[in-house]
Amino acid sequence: MTSPHATSDFPRVAVDPDTTPDGVRGAVRAWVDEHVPASWRDAAARGGASAIREVRSRRDYEQWYPVFGASGLVVPTWPVPYGGLDLPAASARAVDLELRPYNLGRLNPLGLNLCAPALFTFGTEEQRLRYLPRIVRNEEVWCQLFSEPGAGSDLASLATRAELSQTEQGGDEWIVTGQKVWTTWAHLADYGVLLARTDADVPKRNGLTYFLVDLHQPGVDVRPLQHIGGEVDFNEVFLDGARVPDAQRVGGVGDGWKVAGATLSGERQMVSGEGSGGVDRIGGSGARRLLDLAHRTGHADDSTVRQQLMKVLSEERIRDWTNQRVRAGLKAGRSPGPESSIGKVHQGELNQRIQLLAFSLLGPGAIAFESAERDYAETLPYEVRGMLRSRANTIEGGTTEVNKNVIGERVLGLPREPDPFHGVAWRDVPRS
Repeated sequence: MTSPHATSDFPRVAVDPDTTPDGVRGAVRAWVDEHVPASWRDAAARGGASAIREVRSRRDYEQWYPVFGASGLVVPTWPVPYGGLDLPAASARAVDLELRPYNLGRLNPLGLNLCAPALFTFGTEEQRLRYLPRIVRNEEVWCQLFSEPGAGSDLASLATRAELSQTEQGGDEWIVTGQKVWTTWAHLADYGVLLARTDADVPKRNGLTYFLVDLHQPGVDVRPLQHIGGEVDFNEVFLDGARVPDAQRVGGVGDGWKVAGATLSGERQMVSGEGSGGVDRIGGSGARRLLDLAHRTGHADDSTVRQQLMKVLSEERIRDWTNQRVRAGLKAGRSPGPESSIGKVHQGELNQRIQLLAFSLLGPGAIAFESAERDYAETLPYEVRGMLRSRANTIEGGTTEVNKNVIGERVLGLPREPDPFHGVAWRDVPRS
């Protein structure tokens, strides 16, 4: 996705990293007054996010987004050459507080939260300068090519292979062959972070390498997978001789499992809910929206419903505090660790309960509604679609079972799960 505008058309927010948080808020406020459309600002003052959605379509937002992307406010803690403002954590919080009323969501979340952590930790300066600014501006959209039909929970057993070759010009490149599945938004992506096997004669985690793959090339076939609710988020991706220049390898050959750790932690953090800084909630309403729904459906005075609402509201707030601690660590330069697994486990189960509660508050309207001559996904009531979509929450971004293992081993200090094939070469390990 390439912006129709040149980056130079729009200014970066003029703020010094040493400016106080109050000074930063003043600079952001001035930028909002000048660059956020007046109708959006008026809607924010009138009714918050719901009122903004009435006057701003998704297309409107995407067309305006280059202004936001050039401002540095999308990732205020990142260095200026990568698209940020190089602000300290306290000033970045001031930015978020000032922008919050205008519902300026970050586009390209998989680039920001999956690709960027790997580049920051293991990438070269040349790679960071090439990819990060375009990720911030949403000019190149990203996806993650990790899971396979026979390698989901046991990701390290993946079979997609990458073989080193030479170009006609004498440079090194990798030829990639295999299949990936459950690839979120691959049908919209320009690039993907890829984990592939480069050595079958060593234990499974030691033979993997991490690549950045251009999806707009021969040998890449993206096939959408429709959800139970009718929409498409996931895809399967077939790689048949796709080519990856060695300059698009991140980390050393055979170090892919270590590099992937930065991406996987970022993914768990991204889908771990409020305060995560990524995809706050994939599908459906948040707990606060249930309050309005309870009033609309006449359940607000039901003591049982009120108790259920308070329970999910309290849990959502606790999850927010946990995620804020993780975000503070990220802004201090630390990689997301096992804390992201805690948030992911809690969020998946909590969001399913929130969406089931929203579904139940609709009453008969949840199972009997008018159907129009349009797409099935467009016909479903919002709460029904959210409930159906939420069934994937405990699977995507790392299954709850795998994340509980991470918590048990890395947080609680429990012994690792026994592996009868530990240390055995990948090619000698039985696979499905």
